[in-house]
Amino acid sequence: MPNKCCYIWDETLLQESDRLPAVEYRASMVHGLIAAYGLLEKVQVVRSAPASYDDLKLFHSELYLEHLKTLNEINEDYMTEDKDEDFGIGYDCPPVSNMFKLVTVVAGSSVTAAKSLLLGVADVAINWCGGWHHAHRFGAEGFCYVNDIVICIERLRQKFLKVLYVDLDVHHGNGVQDAYNLTKSVFTLSFHKYEPGFFPGTGGIDEIGILTGKGFMCNVPLHGSYNDETFEYIFDKVFHKVYDSFEPDALVIQCGADALSCDPNGGAGLTIKGYCASIQKVLDKRKPTVLLGGGGYNHTNTAKLWTAITALVVDVNLDQDIPEHDHWPKYGPDFVLNIKSSLVKDENTKSYLDECIHKISDNLEKYVKSNDSRKHKTDATLKKCDKSEIHMSNQFKKYKKIQSDAVLAQEHNVNDHTQTSDVYKFSD
Repeated sequence: MPNKCCYIWDETLLQESDRLPAVEYRASMVHGLIAAYGLLEKVQVVRSAPASYDDLKLFHSELYLEHLKTLNEINEDYMTEDKDEDFGIGYDCPPVSNMFKLVTVVAGSSVTAAKSLLLGVADVAINWCGGWHHAHRFGAEGFCYVNDIVICIERLRQKFLKVLYVDLDVHHGNGVQDAYNLTKSVFTLSFHKYEPGFFPGTGGIDEIGILTGKGFMCNVPLHGSYNDETFEYIFDKVFHKVYDSFEPDALVIQCGADALSCDPNGGAGLTIKGYCASIQKVLDKRKPTVLLGGGGYNHTNTAKLWTAITALVVDVNLDQDIPEHDHWPKYGPDFVLNIKSSLVKDENTKSYLDECIHKISDNLEKYVKSNDSRKHKTDATLKKCDKSEIHMSNQFKKYKKIQSDAVLAQEHNVNDHTQTSDVYKFSD
């Protein structure tokens, strides 16, 4: 049975995402291919709205946010100042004009995805403009100006007590991991390339959280050129172990596409098959799920992957021939959906993978399974829990009260790509 799926979209969201320096115009290319395959007719399109200042403060410091407000008119002659660099602006996160607006729009797309699950509008919310997992509380890092993932998770926690975050990007999701290294209510699981000198340099298998969060973090460090066979093998073994031990109420999946073969910033060798096989295992759990984007610097391959995952969610088989649309010429010379696997030898051996699985299993047994199960908590125990984990904010209560009419309809023919699909927008 297909999932009840929503797709987060807005003209402003595409425009602002297209301004991100590391992935200029990628958002429009992804949306264009999804629309060209007719997939917007299979999903509920939900119009994105900018994040509020309070949303951004769920993770980011006011010092950082206020500095972003100062970056208004940035021209080619702009020289970064010491204060910019204190907040990570410069080098891999160059300043752009109207920086604060860009951040609110991008973060807002993932907030909208979270609202879709909170209100029961969808079982699976797709937001390919999100997934910026390197940003930290006090600054930007690794092409990421805002950590929309943490903000999304924090919104989900208004209803879902335990959230499992899974990161498929070739780079370790250090920003999200750092945000939750002290908690038992969010489990972070990352599959990534881990080698000396490879950004961000974190994500070793011994990084399992600290103090109260020890054991509720799992890293799967893979050697270079890992292929579908390697990835599917270790994902199947590790994901199910983590899921069964942690028993999450909701999942957030970062589907960074830079682990695909031929990504200029990657160094892995996956194809659409490897990604989709893993995503299917997530979908089979039938839990509320947010699917986010992330890295992906071969834009045509990224568009192919995220289109294929969108089709997987709504149970649609795609034709291998790329449909004609505005971006069609960029898919040459073959104009097919398939992504060829890498010819570089996979450096991961089965013995190494099994060693990682064994160590992860031991950690789960020691720290997670021995932890009191949330499903057996008494009311008295619940009262002792951290209020941030169990308290439904007044805003969420208001959303629940107006659930039957919380979604404003019905804008037909919003653009050429939506055709007869309704576009919903949340009321505030």
